[in-house]
Amino acid sequence: MTDFVDNKTVAKNFQIVVFSCDHDKQPLLFTVFLLIYLLGLLGNAIIVTVTCADIQLHTPMYFLLCNLSFIDISYITITVPKLMDMLLTGNNSISFVQCFTQMFFFTFIGSIEVILLSLMAYDRYVAICNPLKYHLIMNRRNCLLFLVGIWIPGCVNSALVTVFASNVPQCYSNKIQQFFCNVKALAQISCPDPRFEVLIYIEVISLGLCPFMLSVASYVKIIQIILGINSAHGRRKTFSTCTSHLTVLLIFYGTILFMYMKPTQQDSDELDQVFSVLYAAVAPMLNPLIYSLRNKEVKNALLRLTKIKNNLT
Repeated sequence: MTDFVDNKTVAKNFQIVVFSCDHDKQPLLFTVFLLIYLLGLLGNAIIVTVTCADIQLHTPMYFLLCNLSFIDISYITITVPKLMDMLLTGNNSISFVQCFTQMFFFTFIGSIEVILLSLMAYDRYVAICNPLKYHLIMNRRNCLLFLVGIWIPGCVNSALVTVFASNVPQCYSNKIQQFFCNVKALAQISCPDPRFEVLIYIEVISLGLCPFMLSVASYVKIIQIILGINSAHGRRKTFSTCTSHLTVLLIFYGTILFMYMKPTQQDSDELDQVFSVLYAAVAPMLNPLIYSLRNKEVKNALLRLTKIKNNLT
Protein backbone atom coordinates (compact mmCIF):
# COMPACT_ATOMS: atom_id res chain seq x y z
CA MET A 1 0.00 0.00 0.00
CA THR A 2 1.16 3.53 -0.78
CA ASP A 3 -0.18 7.01 -0.17
CA PHE A 4 0.27 9.73 -2.81
CA VAL A 5 0.94 13.23 -1.59
CA ASP A 6 1.86 16.04 -3.99
CA ASN A 7 3.16 13.62 -6.63
CA LYS A 8 5.31 11.89 -4.05
CA THR A 9 4.90 8.38 -2.72
CA VAL A 10 5.05 7.63 0.98
CA ALA A 11 5.72 3.89 0.84
CA LYS A 12 4.24 1.56 3.44
CA ASN A 13 5.84 -1.39 1.70
CA PHE A 14 8.13 -2.11 -1.22
CA GLN A 15 8.12 -4.71 -3.98
CA ILE A 16 11.34 -6.59 -4.71
CA VAL A 17 10.94 -7.22 -8.44
CA VAL A 18 14.27 -8.85 -9.25
CA PHE A 19 14.02 -12.59 -10.07
CA SER A 20 10.22 -12.33 -9.90
CA CYS A 21 9.44 -12.08 -13.62
CA ASP A 22 9.84 -15.74 -14.59
CA HIS A 23 7.94 -17.85 -12.05
CA ASP A 24 9.07 -21.10 -13.70
CA LYS A 25 12.69 -20.37 -12.78
CA GLN A 26 12.02 -19.46 -9.16
CA PRO A 27 12.38 -23.03 -7.75
CA LEU A 28 15.75 -23.34 -9.51
CA LEU A 29 16.85 -19.92 -8.23
CA PHE A 30 15.72 -20.89 -4.72
CA THR A 31 17.89 -24.02 -4.88
CA VAL A 32 20.90 -22.05 -6.15
CA PHE A 33 20.67 -19.43 -3.42
CA LEU A 34 20.03 -22.09 -0.78
CA LEU A 35 23.28 -23.82 -1.80
CA ILE A 36 25.14 -20.49 -1.80
CA TYR A 37 23.79 -19.70 1.66
CA LEU A 38 24.57 -23.10 3.17
CA LEU A 39 28.06 -23.21 1.65
CA GLY A 40 28.70 -19.68 2.89
CA LEU A 41 27.56 -20.52 6.41
CA LEU A 42 29.48 -23.81 6.54
CA GLY A 43 32.72 -22.46 5.08
CA ASN A 44 32.85 -19.36 7.26
CA ALA A 45 31.81 -21.31 10.37
CA ILE A 46 34.70 -23.71 9.74
CA ILE A 47 37.15 -20.80 9.48
CA VAL A 48 35.86 -19.30 12.74
CA THR A 49 36.00 -22.66 14.52
CA VAL A 50 39.49 -23.56 13.30
CA THR A 51 41.03 -20.17 14.08
CA CYS A 52 39.50 -20.14 17.56
CA ALA A 53 40.33 -23.77 18.40
CA ASP A 54 43.89 -24.02 17.06
CA ILE A 55 46.39 -22.15 19.22
CA GLN A 56 48.86 -21.96 16.34
CA LEU A 57 46.43 -19.65 14.53
CA HIS A 58 46.14 -17.23 17.44
CA THR A 59 47.97 -14.53 15.50
CA PRO A 60 46.85 -11.08 14.30
CA MET A 61 46.39 -12.28 10.72
CA TYR A 62 44.03 -15.09 11.70
CA PHE A 63 42.31 -12.97 14.31
CA LEU A 64 41.35 -10.62 11.49
CA LEU A 65 40.43 -13.57 9.26
CA CYS A 66 38.12 -14.90 11.98
CA ASN A 67 36.40 -11.52 12.12
CA LEU A 68 36.08 -11.49 8.33
CA SER A 69 34.35 -14.88 8.39
CA PHE A 70 31.95 -13.70 11.10
CA ILE A 71 31.15 -10.64 9.00
CA ASP A 72 30.59 -12.80 5.91
CA ILE A 73 28.13 -14.99 7.85
CA SER A 74 26.26 -11.83 8.83
CA TYR A 75 26.49 -10.47 5.29
CA ILE A 76 24.72 -13.35 3.57
CA THR A 77 22.24 -13.82 6.45
CA ILE A 78 21.04 -10.24 6.04
CA THR A 79 20.07 -10.67 2.38
CA VAL A 80 19.81 -14.26 1.15
CA PRO A 81 17.17 -15.78 3.52
CA LYS A 82 14.67 -13.03 2.67
CA LEU A 83 15.33 -13.59 -1.03
CA MET A 84 14.79 -17.34 -0.62
CA ASP A 85 11.51 -16.67 1.18
CA MET A 86 10.32 -14.50 -1.71
CA LEU A 87 11.34 -17.12 -4.28
CA LEU A 88 9.61 -19.89 -2.32
CA THR A 89 6.36 -18.09 -1.47
CA GLY A 90 6.09 -15.73 -4.43
CA ASN A 91 5.44 -12.87 -2.01
CA ASN A 92 7.85 -10.11 -3.08
CA SER A 93 6.56 -7.53 -0.63
CA ILE A 94 8.79 -6.14 2.08
CA SER A 95 7.55 -3.67 4.66
CA PHE A 96 9.01 -0.22 5.19
CA VAL A 97 10.47 -1.27 8.55
CA GLN A 98 11.89 -4.54 7.19
CA CYS A 99 13.43 -2.77 4.21
CA PHE A 100 15.24 -0.12 6.20
CA THR A 101 16.24 -2.58 8.90
CA GLN A 102 17.84 -4.71 6.19
CA MET A 103 19.49 -1.62 4.72
CA PHE A 104 20.88 -0.59 8.10
CA PHE A 105 22.52 -3.95 8.81
CA PHE A 106 23.73 -4.38 5.23
CA THR A 107 25.35 -0.92 5.24
CA PHE A 108 26.76 -1.57 8.72
CA ILE A 109 28.32 -4.94 7.90
CA GLY A 110 29.42 -3.81 4.43
CA SER A 111 31.30 -0.77 5.73
CA ILE A 112 33.02 -2.92 8.36
CA GLU A 113 34.11 -5.48 5.76
CA VAL A 114 35.54 -2.78 3.50
CA ILE A 115 37.70 -1.32 6.28
CA LEU A 116 38.61 -4.76 7.67
CA LEU A 117 39.98 -5.83 4.27
CA SER A 118 42.17 -2.72 4.26
CA LEU A 119 43.30 -3.51 7.81
CA MET A 120 44.24 -7.01 6.64
CA ALA A 121 46.27 -5.44 3.82
CA TYR A 122 48.02 -3.26 6.39
CA ASP A 123 48.73 -6.37 8.47
CA ARG A 124 50.48 -7.97 5.49
CA TYR A 125 52.35 -4.71 4.81
CA VAL A 126 53.73 -4.58 8.36
CA ALA A 127 54.59 -8.31 8.34
CA ILE A 128 56.59 -8.07 5.10
CA CYS A 129 57.91 -4.51 5.07
CA ASN A 130 58.57 -4.03 8.78
CA PRO A 131 58.79 -7.53 10.29
CA LEU A 132 60.90 -6.54 13.33
CA LYS A 133 58.12 -4.29 14.60
CA TYR A 134 55.23 -6.56 13.57
CA HIS A 135 54.40 -7.91 17.03
CA LEU A 136 54.75 -4.44 18.50
CA ILE A 137 52.36 -2.85 16.00
CA MET A 138 49.91 -5.74 15.48
CA ASN A 139 49.67 -6.94 19.08
CA ARG A 140 46.42 -8.17 20.59
CA ARG A 141 45.59 -4.86 22.24
CA ASN A 142 46.07 -2.88 19.04
CA CYS A 143 44.03 -5.38 17.02
CA LEU A 144 41.14 -5.03 19.47
CA LEU A 145 41.41 -1.24 19.29
CA PHE A 146 41.43 -1.41 15.49
CA LEU A 147 38.25 -3.48 15.51
CA VAL A 148 36.51 -1.18 17.99
CA GLY A 149 37.53 1.69 15.71
CA ILE A 150 35.81 -0.14 12.84
CA TRP A 151 32.60 -1.34 14.48
CA ILE A 152 31.56 1.83 16.30
CA PRO A 153 31.98 4.28 13.36
CA GLY A 154 30.41 1.67 11.06
CA CYS A 155 27.30 1.54 13.25
CA VAL A 156 27.04 5.33 13.49
CA ASN A 157 27.54 5.73 9.73
CA SER A 158 24.90 3.12 8.94
CA ALA A 159 22.39 4.74 11.30
CA LEU A 160 22.89 8.16 9.69
CA VAL A 161 22.56 6.78 6.15
CA THR A 162 19.45 4.76 7.01
CA VAL A 163 17.71 7.65 8.76
CA PHE A 164 18.43 9.97 5.83
CA ALA A 165 17.29 7.44 3.21
CA SER A 166 14.08 6.62 5.12
CA ASN A 167 13.06 10.29 5.06
CA VAL A 168 13.41 10.70 1.29
CA PRO A 169 10.00 10.10 -0.36
CA GLN A 170 9.60 7.79 -3.37
CA CYS A 171 8.32 9.17 -6.68
CA TYR A 172 5.42 7.09 -8.09
CA SER A 173 7.09 3.72 -7.57
CA ASN A 174 7.72 1.34 -4.71
CA LYS A 175 9.42 -1.31 -6.86
CA ILE A 176 13.04 -2.03 -5.96
CA GLN A 177 15.13 -3.34 -8.86
CA GLN A 178 17.38 -5.38 -6.57
CA PHE A 179 17.17 -8.53 -4.49
CA PHE A 180 17.51 -6.59 -1.24
CA CYS A 181 17.13 -3.04 0.09
CA ASN A 182 20.26 -0.94 -0.31
CA VAL A 183 20.98 2.74 -0.64
CA LYS A 184 21.46 2.83 -4.38
CA ALA A 185 18.34 0.77 -5.14
CA LEU A 186 16.25 3.15 -3.03
CA ALA A 187 17.89 6.20 -4.62
CA GLN A 188 16.64 5.00 -8.01
CA ILE A 189 12.99 5.14 -6.93
CA SER A 190 13.26 8.18 -4.67
CA CYS A 191 12.33 11.71 -5.66
CA PRO A 192 15.28 13.66 -7.09
CA ASP A 193 17.36 14.92 -4.21
CA PRO A 194 20.91 16.13 -4.85
CA ARG A 195 21.74 15.46 -1.20
CA PHE A 196 20.97 11.77 -1.71
CA GLU A 197 23.31 11.60 -4.70
CA VAL A 198 26.03 13.40 -2.72
CA LEU A 199 25.51 11.01 0.20
CA ILE A 200 26.05 7.98 -2.02
CA TYR A 201 29.26 9.38 -3.49
CA ILE A 202 30.57 10.38 -0.05
CA GLU A 203 29.91 6.81 1.13
CA VAL A 204 31.65 5.32 -1.90
CA ILE A 205 34.69 7.59 -1.58
CA SER A 206 35.10 7.46 2.21
CA LEU A 207 34.17 3.80 2.78
CA GLY A 208 35.05 2.37 -0.61
CA LEU A 209 37.64 4.23 -2.65
CA CYS A 210 39.83 5.48 0.22
CA PRO A 211 40.20 2.06 1.93
CA PHE A 212 40.78 0.51 -1.49
CA MET A 213 43.56 3.00 -2.27
CA LEU A 214 45.15 2.26 1.11
CA SER A 215 45.10 -1.45 0.26
CA VAL A 216 46.60 -0.74 -3.17
CA ALA A 217 49.35 1.40 -1.60
CA SER A 218 50.12 -1.42 0.86
CA TYR A 219 50.42 -3.98 -1.91
CA VAL A 220 52.54 -1.69 -4.09
CA LYS A 221 55.04 -1.46 -1.25
CA ILE A 222 54.76 -5.22 -0.60
CA ILE A 223 55.47 -6.02 -4.25
CA GLN A 224 58.49 -3.69 -4.23
CA ILE A 225 59.90 -5.54 -1.22
CA ILE A 226 59.18 -8.95 -2.78
CA LEU A 227 60.88 -8.00 -6.05
CA GLY A 228 63.95 -7.03 -4.05
CA ILE A 229 64.32 -10.55 -2.65
CA ASN A 230 67.17 -12.35 -4.43
CA SER A 231 65.87 -15.90 -4.04
CA ALA A 232 63.02 -17.01 -6.31
CA HIS A 233 61.88 -19.40 -3.57
CA GLY A 234 61.91 -16.53 -1.08
CA ARG A 235 59.82 -14.37 -3.40
CA ARG A 236 57.24 -17.14 -3.88
CA LYS A 237 57.09 -17.93 -0.16
CA THR A 238 56.66 -14.27 0.82
CA PHE A 239 54.05 -13.58 -1.85
CA SER A 240 52.12 -16.75 -0.92
CA THR A 241 51.24 -15.13 2.43
CA CYS A 242 49.33 -12.44 0.52
CA THR A 243 47.64 -14.31 -2.32
CA SER A 244 44.48 -15.34 -0.45
CA HIS A 245 43.79 -11.87 0.88
CA LEU A 246 44.66 -10.23 -2.43
CA THR A 247 42.21 -12.53 -4.26
CA VAL A 248 39.41 -11.72 -1.80
CA LEU A 249 40.24 -8.03 -2.02
CA LEU A 250 40.02 -7.95 -5.82
CA ILE A 251 36.73 -9.88 -5.95
CA PHE A 252 35.03 -7.72 -3.32
CA TYR A 253 36.28 -4.30 -4.42
CA GLY A 254 36.07 -5.10 -8.11
CA THR A 255 32.35 -5.80 -7.94
CA ILE A 256 31.26 -3.22 -5.38
CA LEU A 257 33.21 -0.27 -6.80
CA PHE A 258 32.06 -1.00 -10.34
CA MET A 259 28.44 -1.01 -9.20
CA TYR A 260 28.49 2.05 -6.94
CA MET A 261 30.83 4.34 -8.86
CA LYS A 262 28.53 4.53 -11.87
CA PRO A 263 26.16 7.53 -11.99
CA THR A 264 22.59 6.54 -11.05
CA GLN A 265 21.05 7.76 -14.29
CA GLN A 266 23.32 5.52 -16.36
CA ASP A 267 22.53 2.31 -14.50
CA SER A 268 21.92 -0.98 -16.17
CA ASP A 269 19.52 -2.75 -13.78
CA GLU A 270 20.45 -6.22 -14.99
CA LEU A 271 24.18 -5.57 -14.61
CA ASP A 272 23.69 -4.05 -11.16
CA GLN A 273 21.75 -7.14 -10.09
CA VAL A 274 24.53 -9.45 -11.27
CA PHE A 275 27.21 -7.50 -9.42
CA SER A 276 25.08 -7.22 -6.28
CA VAL A 277 24.68 -11.01 -6.23
CA LEU A 278 28.44 -11.38 -6.68
CA TYR A 279 29.49 -9.15 -3.79
CA ALA A 280 26.56 -9.76 -1.42
CA ALA A 281 26.18 -13.54 -1.81
CA VAL A 282 28.86 -15.20 -3.92
CA ALA A 283 31.91 -13.39 -2.47
CA PRO A 284 31.09 -14.29 1.19
CA MET A 285 30.67 -17.90 0.07
CA LEU A 286 34.00 -17.94 -1.81
CA ASN A 287 36.12 -16.23 0.85
CA PRO A 288 36.55 -19.29 3.14
CA LEU A 289 37.20 -21.51 0.10
CA ILE A 290 39.93 -19.14 -1.08
CA TYR A 291 41.56 -19.01 2.35
CA SER A 292 41.30 -22.75 3.03
CA LEU A 293 42.42 -23.89 -0.41
CA ARG A 294 45.30 -21.42 -0.77
CA ASN A 295 46.50 -21.38 2.83
CA LYS A 296 48.50 -24.32 4.17
CA GLU A 297 48.25 -23.18 7.78
CA VAL A 298 44.43 -23.24 7.68
CA LYS A 299 44.41 -26.66 6.02
CA ASN A 300 46.90 -28.04 8.53
CA ALA A 301 44.91 -26.61 11.44
CA LEU A 302 41.76 -28.21 10.06
CA LEU A 303 43.53 -31.56 9.81
CA ARG A 304 44.81 -31.24 13.39
CA LEU A 305 41.31 -30.38 14.64
CA THR A 306 39.84 -33.34 12.75
CA LYS A 307 42.43 -35.71 14.23
CA ILE A 308 41.72 -34.49 17.75
CA LYS A 309 38.00 -35.08 17.31
CA ASN A 310 38.63 -38.54 15.88
CA ASN A 311 40.85 -39.43 18.85
CA LEU A 312 38.18 -38.25 21.28
CA THR A 313 35.58 -40.43 19.64
